[in-house]
Amino acid sequence: MSYDLNDAQPQMMPTGELIPDGTFAKIRLSIRPGGVNGSTPMDAGLLKAASESDAKMLDCEFTVVEGPFVRRKFWQNFTVAGGKLDDKGQSKGWNISKSSFRAMVDSALGLNPKDMSEATKAKRLIQGLKQLDGITFAARIMVEPASDPKYRDQNRLANVVLPDEAQYAAIMKGEAVDPDPINAKPRKPVANSVASNAPAWATDAAPAQASQQAGTVPWNQQPPPATQQPAPEPAANNGPAWLNG
Repeated sequence: MSYDLNDAQPQMMPTGELIPDGTFAKIRLSIRPGGVNGSTPMDAGLLKAASESDAKMLDCEFTVVEGPFVRRKFWQNFTVAGGKLDDKGQSKGWNISKSSFRAMVDSALGLNPKDMSEATKAKRLIQGLKQLDGITFAARIMVEPASDPKYRDQNRLANVVLPDEAQYAAIMKGEAVDPDPINAKPRKPVANSVASNAPAWATDAAPAQASQQAGTVPWNQQPPPATQQPAPEPAANNGPAWLNG
């Protein structure tokens, strides 16, 4: 009896070792539902409540899908309601998150961020945040230093790489791209006090029969990454034709 090790996958990096600061990679977003309802039926039970504020967040897991850090993961929350408000009474966190989500769509679809034609604007319309589940795009990953020495540094999404940026084509082809470090400073601790006039979204967990479906966007019908097949051609009126691979 013998063991053929030739077809073994590349070894995983040690648990807890960070992806180097400024790494460019193609990554996939997966949403981890937190039991708090969003503003659309599709988003029932999708959000997570902040522990020390009125903010509602999208709890995201990012997985590198190609390159030397393939299968490595990191996690990040995106505020979609509540928290600090701007002078118009709107959530500052949501405005920041919305910019990131739009960039993800543009990156996934190869859309020029300056293209505001009606056809392109239609591709940026989503029926719920649930439709972001599974979207794959080009990104730069950073190391965020811990604000307290008791905690460890963490990987974060530094920025989405857009089609008009020099690194985009190589990233989406899975080619190696030289890192561009962020060298971020530790964040200041977040204050506990927040404004109370957040959107009146339901905070109860979604009922057992509530649908978690994300519509018929292509990436939600795909098998796990290890056996991933090309995304099927979307049918008419099936939501944005975002790419996932």
